[in-house]
Amino acid sequence: MDNIIHYPTHYPWLVFALSFITMWLSARIGRSFLRRRYTLSEEMREEFNVIQAATLTLLALIIGFSFSMAISRYDQRKNLEEEEANAIGTEYVRADLLPAADGAKVRALLRSYLDQRILFYRSHDDPLLQQEISARTDQMQTDLWSAVQVPAAAQPTPIVALVVSGMNDVLNSQGYTQAALWNRIPTSAWGLMVAIAICCNLLLGYGSRGTIEDGAKLLLVLPFVASIAFMLIADIDTPRHGIIRVNPQNLISLAESLHGH
Repeated sequence: MDNIIHYPTHYPWLVFALSFITMWLSARIGRSFLRRRYTLSEEMREEFNVIQAATLTLLALIIGFSFSMAISRYDQRKNLEEEEANAIGTEYVRADLLPAADGAKVRALLRSYLDQRILFYRSHDDPLLQQEISARTDQMQTDLWSAVQVPAAAQPTPIVALVVSGMNDVLNSQGYTQAALWNRIPTSAWGLMVAIAICCNLLLGYGSRGTIEDGAKLLLVLPFVASIAFMLIADIDTPRHGIIRVNPQNLISLAESLHGH
């Protein structure tokens, strides 16, 4: 519940519900209150249409830029998952350069670590599970580094240094993945979109014509369409709570290969 209160944009369906209600109420206020209080004359209709069109265009641009930001972050998370799988697979092969006992230990740890990374991608909005995964990942990283540190100290050769470098890539790739997970659309961008959307719906209600029944139906269109766009942006930008997620296909394929091997 605290996460919902502090991070409402992490929940796409909540974004849809809140944005739709807020924009629909704004349109109703523009039609029921502003139109009655400030009558729009026919002489001012042309200037009003220009302002309304410019505001709607600005909203479309802001939504487009935010969607582009969300897509770029999603692509970044996909690329980092691929890089993480490549780093683990490369280090698994390099473990053959270590003495037999040390190499077998490193390979066993890498297989367990790989399973843990797949679980990280597949875990949903469960804080306790995520804390357990984070704790186990930290412990496994310590064990992995110790597994290459001991033979590197015993035999400081260029070949062993290559194994140490590969393990460093494995550990760094997890940090990059976690950083990308935290990289979201700024709250200020969400606030700007909501503010412009409210203004658009106020103008839409204020400039509406026709009967009350027809106007009430038309006033649902923009809030509904804009809310869907907001929900889609939030879904793509949210790795844990949405429908659109990064599938760890590369890690799964690597796990199947290593366990088969």
